[in-house]
Amino acid sequence: MGGAFLAAAVLARAGGRIGLPTIPLFILAGILLGPHTPGVVLVSDPHDLEMLSALGLVLLLFYLGLEFHLDDLKAGGRRMALAGATYLALNVGAGLGFGFALGWGTSEALVLAGVLGISSSAIVTKVLVDTGRLGNPETRPILGIIVVEDIFLALYLAALQPILSGADSLAAAVLDGAKAFGFLLLLALAARFGTKLVGRLMHTRDDELLVISFLGMAVFVAGVSEWFGVADAIGAFMVGLMLGSTSSGARIRTLVHPLRDAFGAIFFFAFGLSINPGDLPSVLWPVLLAVLLTFAMNVLAGLLAGRMYRFGRGPAANIATTLLARGEFALILATMAAGAGLDERLSPFIAGYVLLLAVLGPLAAGRAHWLARLLPRAERDSEEESGTAPPTEPVSLVKADDAG
Repeated sequence: MGGAFLAAAVLARAGGRIGLPTIPLFILAGILLGPHTPGVVLVSDPHDLEMLSALGLVLLLFYLGLEFHLDDLKAGGRRMALAGATYLALNVGAGLGFGFALGWGTSEALVLAGVLGISSSAIVTKVLVDTGRLGNPETRPILGIIVVEDIFLALYLAALQPILSGADSLAAAVLDGAKAFGFLLLLALAARFGTKLVGRLMHTRDDELLVISFLGMAVFVAGVSEWFGVADAIGAFMVGLMLGSTSSGARIRTLVHPLRDAFGAIFFFAFGLSINPGDLPSVLWPVLLAVLLTFAMNVLAGLLAGRMYRFGRGPAANIATTLLARGEFALILATMAAGAGLDERLSPFIAGYVLLLAVLGPLAAGRAHWLARLLPRAERDSEEESGTAPPTEPVSLVKADDAG
């Protein structure tokens, strides 16, 4: 573990000098020091870091929930649902069509639909934090899309599991989906009506007790969520949503920063451990085509979301590039596909696709203004040029990490 932290820190420091984001550098550290690359091997079995990696994902999504207030959900719930549904329809639909076009099989196409269709919540969260955009207007639809994706993810996994396992019981699939949806509904009701009670239970002046309390609550609910067939990350997100609206919310945001950063780095390092660079050349062209298709669908989704919210080209480009990265969900699907004995080309394809977008996604997000110049003019752009656009809420220039 010490070597993993130090390797991630050294590479991130070196890359930071030339303006590279930390996420791909943490992943690169895992690749270079993992079992699939010659030289020093810090971790011979990626599963050794599985629990720490899961904790990193939980803390990243817990922090996202702290920043995403209930008022945001109530103020724009319908538009957020529409933006999320549009994003999923474009990307999941394109992924399904791409899977059938490859001709690897129907089950493989269903797996590829999820791989190409779902953004990485962990990377999106890290990109928003690193770029200081948590206070931007377009961040609200971005977070809304992530929430819709996570709800879809729970239902999609429940439906896909019996297909991959060869089960012929539709009733079992419906039961799993109903169980997951019921637990999601329970979490939503708790976030809506249980905030005051949770706030009183969590309140303490002692920082040590507060850290233990919110960490225990986030991890416990994440574990229970997984037992009900819901992604552990969405359980942690809902806990953050509840606690962020309490009187202790500002203190929790400050106290969780070092935990989020440390274990988040381990999450991306562990992701790198699972990638075997030697398998990538055999699926190079399908990977490149999938990356181009994903970029095109994200640009289209960003434009449509921008129209829904009457954003200009800049915010639309930010939406498109921030949601570009793929990650943890794709790796879950790769593991399920390998266990189900599907086409052996799936695993290296998913690894190469996710690695490429994990690198390109944060880089593209940091240079979204380049894309904005190429996008068609929106109504907002014309209003701003003519001076008739309504004033927007001021956005703090202080990074969200420091605003607490």
